[in-house]
Amino acid sequence: MNTPAPRLTTSAMIASIAEEGQATRKAPFGQALADLADGRTDIVGLSADLAKYTDMHIFRDRHPDRFFQMGMAEQVLLGAAAGMAEEGLVPFASTYSVFATRRAYDFLALDIAEPNLNVNIVGALPGLTTGYGPSHQATEDIAILRGIPGLVIIDPCDAVDIEQAVPAMVAHPGPTYLRLLRGAVPVVLDEYDYTFEMGKAKLLRDGGDVLFISSGLMTMRALEAARRLEADRINVAVLHSPTIKPLDLATIATEVAKGRPVVVLENHSIVGGLTEAIASGLALRKTPVPLHSISLPDAFLDAGALPTLHDRYGLSVTKVMERVKGILA
Repeated sequence: MNTPAPRLTTSAMIASIAEEGQATRKAPFGQALADLADGRTDIVGLSADLAKYTDMHIFRDRHPDRFFQMGMAEQVLLGAAAGMAEEGLVPFASTYSVFATRRAYDFLALDIAEPNLNVNIVGALPGLTTGYGPSHQATEDIAILRGIPGLVIIDPCDAVDIEQAVPAMVAHPGPTYLRLLRGAVPVVLDEYDYTFEMGKAKLLRDGGDVLFISSGLMTMRALEAARRLEADRINVAVLHSPTIKPLDLATIATEVAKGRPVVVLENHSIVGGLTEAIASGLALRKTPVPLHSISLPDAFLDAGALPTLHDRYGLSVTKVMERVKGILA
């Protein structure tokens, strides 16, 4: 007799993205920022009343004199960060992705990006990383921001990616936007001799049957799906693109040219995200290629338990494997 699946509770709406038994690291962004600030007195942290939920509380507790609580006023948050950058400080402004992009877009574009200030925006709950419905699901944040000139968009895979991205953001002279994975974040890339480089895609594993191009949490799903597909003698290459803008089209074009079916995996709407960036970029290079996309639909998503939603919208490892087998068939 089959054992019924456990009943999911409300807490599953904010469940960890880690698979059962997967190694994790707690609050890697907050730890990395606080550690870096130990030797950099110009680094400051700001929050829009969400320090605990963006892991900024780690920085706040270690450097209280350089932390600024702006309240639920995201436009003020980004405007203040711009003013601090004008005075030579290096601000990290943290809030939920939906609030940084939908509510404060004009301040980001004109106060921060147009003067090319070193302001680093940290957006929690990107894509489908919460079950609390469209008010909290930033499924279109990349689409909103890709059009801003000079803005770097980073979509890290795991704790390793986040920890290495933070000093790169500080070193970069212009504005950045980080799609934050918070809380207990999986540790995956330590097994792949990986180093984060802004604007560079990295081939994590090779394979002759299918090419995955992925970003964010979908890279960890791509790697796990590739591992499990080996049992069916399907060899999958995984190319991780942690930077959506600038996009490493040179590396992508090189891997695409090898002739394998190409599947793009992203925790974002099919509109305006990684899939469209790759498709348009390759077309403009006169190297168009058929792409399959595992993306979120062009729709406002349901609320519910996160594991259920990942299955429903095709982001779970099981659904990724099913999609690949269907493509090959």
